[in-house]
Amino acid sequence: MLKCSLQGLRVVDFSHVLAGPVCTMMLADMGADVIKIEPPAGELGRQIGPPWLSGESAVYLSVNRNKRGVALDLKSAQGCEAARRLIQGADVVVENFRPGVMQGLGLDYATLCADHRALVYCSISAYGQSGPLRERPGVDGIVQAASGLMSTLGVAGGEPVKVATPVADMVTGYLAAIAILAARGQAQRCGQGQHLDISLYNATLMLQQIGYASYFASGTAPRRTGSAAPYAAPNEAFETRDGWIMVAAYHPKRWSALCAALGAAELECDPRFAGNADRVANREALRQCLTPLFRRHGSRHWVDRLCEQDILCAPVADYEDVVRSQAYAASGIDSWVDHPLAGRMRLPGFAPGPAHGWDASAPDRAAPMLGQHNREVLAECGYGAAEIESLFSRGVLATSGVPSVSVQG
Repeated sequence: MLKCSLQGLRVVDFSHVLAGPVCTMMLADMGADVIKIEPPAGELGRQIGPPWLSGESAVYLSVNRNKRGVALDLKSAQGCEAARRLIQGADVVVENFRPGVMQGLGLDYATLCADHRALVYCSISAYGQSGPLRERPGVDGIVQAASGLMSTLGVAGGEPVKVATPVADMVTGYLAAIAILAARGQAQRCGQGQHLDISLYNATLMLQQIGYASYFASGTAPRRTGSAAPYAAPNEAFETRDGWIMVAAYHPKRWSALCAALGAAELECDPRFAGNADRVANREALRQCLTPLFRRHGSRHWVDRLCEQDILCAPVADYEDVVRSQAYAASGIDSWVDHPLAGRMRLPGFAPGPAHGWDASAPDRAAPMLGQHNREVLAECGYGAAEIESLFSRGVLATSGVPSVSVQG
């Protein structure tokens, strides 16, 4: 089972919203034992909202499932010592502080690898551990702007637009998880770990592979084209009688089939629309021809009719449409989490495809309460009960005092 494939891998996670927790969530979803280290007051993600569920951040809950939680004061010598002991028994460290912070705590890769040669250490930051912007902080929206992504979004002449989903954070988390697994494979083969430098900036540039390749080839910065793909036409959303439909019919056979389905065979003979490059060059004229045709009927009519002709299309669905759909039901991604404070909440789970549907026999854990697993994790590192209680009394360890409940599949 994919959800059990990383059993035996231990990860110490010092990260906070959002890219780092996404990375470690992916590892935890595949079976790794992820120990999330938070300051005594909790990580920043717990404060992000709305929405809130009984005072708990939906953002925090959504990206911290399947982890164990330890609330540890790294500003204290005892806290740093506890962290070092945790790392000694771990395979991977993930952190997303500003460059230099972990070095100041004595928890940087150069210090730790001396006694832990196979350690894979992943640092996630806005602009990387070196370079002219290494000291500059950044979050998802800032990096969407700095990487050029925002310049490509929206419509011509409109104000700047960002992707509402924190796509820079998400893709950085995915990239970090991939890099960690590759580095861990090397460490298992030769016993040598490494320090991974993963940045939101680089990840978001990589996300725009096609856009930058086109820019380098043409020397022209992309124009804002709304829903349209800048390299293909028609490949965009069209208004129907009751909504919108996304259509991709730029392949010659599909373009011909679309003209027939719309009852507009004359468009196929129009020299402005002869080939894909012609249609891209005359996109606005093409749109003016197609829009009134699509407005004759509703979205459902067009989806049925175009699918019969193997023309790629889909209604532009909102979240309510999606979660009510048969495709969502069949995806295996839907899950319900029982949390002691937030109650029963619905989340998208871990399901790369329908073949990896939700497995009720391998129940997940809800995102940990603050310090929920302090005692059991430190006991695994060799701390005695008296030592642990001493850390509590000194404020090195903290807890919310509320037990957690496992996820129900």
